[in-house]
Amino acid sequence: MLRISVILWCLSPVILGAVQHLDVALYYKVPNPQELIEQAGYIGETHEVVTEDRYVLQLHRITGSKENPPSDKKPVVLLLHGLLDSSATWVLTDPGKSLAFQLANWGYDVWMGNVRGNRYSRRHLDFTVSDHDYWLFSWHEMGVYDIPAMIDHILDQTRQEKIFLVSHSQGSTAFFVMASERPEYQKKLVASFTLAPAVFMSRSRNAFFQILAPCANDIGLLTELIGMYEFKPSDKLIQMLAKEVCDDDSLLQPICKNIVFLIAGLGDKDFNTTLLPVIGQYDPAGASTRQLVHYGQSINTGKFRQYDYGLLGNLKKYGKIHPPDYDLANVKIPVYIYYSTNDALVNAQDTHELYNALPNAQMFLVMSKYFTHLDFVWGKHANVWVYNQILSLMDRHRN
Repeated sequence: MLRISVILWCLSPVILGAVQHLDVALYYKVPNPQELIEQAGYIGETHEVVTEDRYVLQLHRITGSKENPPSDKKPVVLLLHGLLDSSATWVLTDPGKSLAFQLANWGYDVWMGNVRGNRYSRRHLDFTVSDHDYWLFSWHEMGVYDIPAMIDHILDQTRQEKIFLVSHSQGSTAFFVMASERPEYQKKLVASFTLAPAVFMSRSRNAFFQILAPCANDIGLLTELIGMYEFKPSDKLIQMLAKEVCDDDSLLQPICKNIVFLIAGLGDKDFNTTLLPVIGQYDPAGASTRQLVHYGQSINTGKFRQYDYGLLGNLKKYGKIHPPDYDLANVKIPVYIYYSTNDALVNAQDTHELYNALPNAQMFLVMSKYFTHLDFVWGKHANVWVYNQILSLMDRHRN
């Protein structure tokens, strides 16, 4: 069954290309994050921001609810999603479980970012997503350009001096890139909360990346040669299949589970499987192939360093044959790291290596042997085991 799941996952872009002639009646409109926010009884907004390199990013915001109306005095928090994900991830679960809604209930002005290339940030002032040049980015550019643009926009809109930052997986990768390469932006943050931060990756047990890593640079070359620069976002067929195949009553739901476990870790003791049909409407939300290749390089080298363009490319880009490492000693603000031992993507030992490289960090282990990578956003008990402590620490900083 696992092998079948891998094949279906890998072939999904091909299947999509072969069925573009399917009747549009198969497709139905999926609510965007602002609509999800409003359906849950909260007040939502959608914002756009342009990065220094001219990508147009979309942010979604929860300003409050009837019980907790908008106010310009609210503390502000930015939530950053992981790889192949979007801002929708924070508002897919029940308001009593969702971190975004809990923060809103606690009186926070909640912003949720979308990095370049995902389903809500696919515009550029000069290129379209059909252009090769649009996709020449990895998570390095997200840290150097995307997060700073989001922070500046949020501070301008809220008139606050500093905000909190909560990130999951690749969102944390991009945060550490920003803090290393543009340390001045730490002056605009109170603290950073990183959930399963994908930084050091050499011990990753993720099946997809174990296949990708040994030939990461070759895959980068291959995608350049055949013009495949994007890992396609979820589309009509995938959304339809996810709704039918991933439903609790479906005999084929184990296929969906196995695809999830390839990414997250084995075991479904805490994963909320009833969310699978909903998750399939939003994920995978799109990414450049360079993002995946960059992670493959991290697994190969065991280093947290910039993108490897090959010998000649590195000489041209960096003036030396190897890419430079990110300087984590630059990360001065309080950093709180949350991790689990059943995370197939981010290994606990790699997380300890990150902790040891940071000047001002604290680590918190989720005390469940079943808690996986995706449980940090979709776990049944994430609110109890993770979010409550984050809220408590934020209150301590506020006071």
